[in-house]
Amino acid sequence: MTDAKPARLLLKITLRNIEPSIWRRIAVAEDVTLAQLHRVIQEAFGWEDCHMHEFEIGSARFGRPDFDEGPFGESGILDERKARLATVIGSHPDFTYWYDFGDDWFHDAIVEKREPMTSRTVRAELVAGERACPPEDCGGPYGYADLVETLRDRKHPEHAEMREWIGEFDADVFDIDVARRRVAKVIRPRAKTGPKSGSRGA
Repeated sequence: MTDAKPARLLLKITLRNIEPSIWRRIAVAEDVTLAQLHRVIQEAFGWEDCHMHEFEIGSARFGRPDFDEGPFGESGILDERKARLATVIGSHPDFTYWYDFGDDWFHDAIVEKREPMTSRTVRAELVAGERACPPEDCGGPYGYADLVETLRDRKHPEHAEMREWIGEFDADVFDIDVARRRVAKVIRPRAKTGPKSGSRGA
């Protein structure tokens, strides 16, 4: 019997309603859970994972049901920890990842390619990307656009205040090497199985 290796999926993920676009291209093993994919997206973009999130795939919603319970314990959210990426995307090569229900950062994701895994040790990888992640709590895409404009205009009445709040920030710069290292730590390589030393055969 052969040990079937999972394929990996190449995903391009783009923040909605922002120009020039902010995007990341990631490769993940198709058997990752949506909970793991959530962490990969967070690290690839540079979010701080301090707000709620959910995936919208077809007509289904995935997240943490325990964070979405109604008054009688009901929830319309399916558990992302039990959902494997390859299983849930099915005939839906594109889906949405929604982060921060106040600022509404919608990420449009599309499966660009399915390819064989070259190694089981590489289960999540950041391949490419452009432009910096917006700061947390800056007001969503439209608040972010105002923030960038304010930071670039030294004569803007709120320039000094925004610069003091945000510190050093360049919307056009994305440090892909730092992001790659963060993504690489999200999903640990699977331990290789085999007979333990000193074990007796059956």
